Amino acid sequence: MTLNVTNVNTGFEMRAVAYSEFGPAKDVLFHTDIPVPTPGKGEVLIEIYFSGVNPSDAKARAGNRPGMKKPEFERIIPHSDGSGVVTAVGQGVSKERVGKRVWVWNGQWKRDSGTAAEFIALPSEQAVDMPDNMSFQTGACLGIPGLTASYCTLGKGPLSGKTVLISGGAGAVGHNAVQLAKWAGATVISTGSPNTFNHITSAGADNVFDYRDTNLVRKILSIYPLGIDLVVEVEFGENINLLHQVLKPNGIISVYGSAKNMNPSFDFAPYLFKAITIDVSLIYILSDKLRELSIKALHDAYHERGFRPVVDKVFDMEHCATAHDAVLTSGRKGAILLTVKQ
Repeated sequence: MTLNVTNVNTGFEMRAVAYSEFGPAKDVLFHTDIPVPTPGKGEVLIEIYFSGVNPSDAKARAGNRPGMKKPEFERIIPHSDGSGVVTAVGQGVSKERVGKRVWVWNGQWKRDSGTAAEFIALPSEQAVDMPDNMSFQTGACLGIPGLTASYCTLGKGPLSGKTVLISGGAGAVGHNAVQLAKWAGATVISTGSPNTFNHITSAGADNVFDYRDTNLVRKILSIYPLGIDLVVEVEFGENINLLHQVLKPNGIISVYGSAKNMNPSFDFAPYLFKAITIDVSLIYILSDKLRELSIKALHDAYHERGFRPVVDKVFDMEHCATAHDAVLTSGRKGAILLTVKQ
């Protein structure tokens, strides 16, 4: 279904996936037909081609966010990322946006309706014009994993000539971060499981180490005795007693996750006497200025062929529950997407 109009008084319905209670994906996700939304003031209506599925989407649906006893809304259409075409605009938005190919960020953040539907209406600035040669699959990868990698890696200052350690380089964020750091001129180290080493190396890592190696610190410092300038960290709690050992004085830890240990305790002294910065990032609430810079960096790296997100699996919309399980499966190499437009 395509609505090539600039204003929509909907009587049309669209397919969507939703949930009204927390629980396993196969038990709580359901398929429904609901009215196509009408874009409000400052909004655009987007026909979704691909919906990006992220671990945060699956964890929110499962009820794994701290303090959450029930969903924030009576019905939630999940997923914050996606790509598609603007089909209508609300008051105050240029009609020239109609027909634009766009990618979406924060689709379902603090809202009841995300991208797991044929259409989404949201503020115009959350629909970013895609480069002409970018595929819709790639566009659907740029929200959470793309922006997180861009800000955590490139948002801490120039990287040319510096050494960067990317924790978990096989994951969607980590793999993007390896590419972006290399594009920016850094020497790149990464960690992962041995069966992912080739995947991480293909992104540009100069050295890859087994994250479970008990001699990891010694092996890193044997190659980089002066230490690391920047660490992009997915499991802060698990690695907290390792990081200060490999960082240079005045080094930075750019943290975007700590799922395995959300309550870490550590000796402060080694961090104090190296003056290490711990910079925690939550991409949903990034400032407008920093988000604009992160978007520009993604597009620049893409234009210069320094950045190509990897898609692990694409599922039909009918298999959304399977996609939610897949995005939490260890060993995943790249993004998980839903095909929405048929």
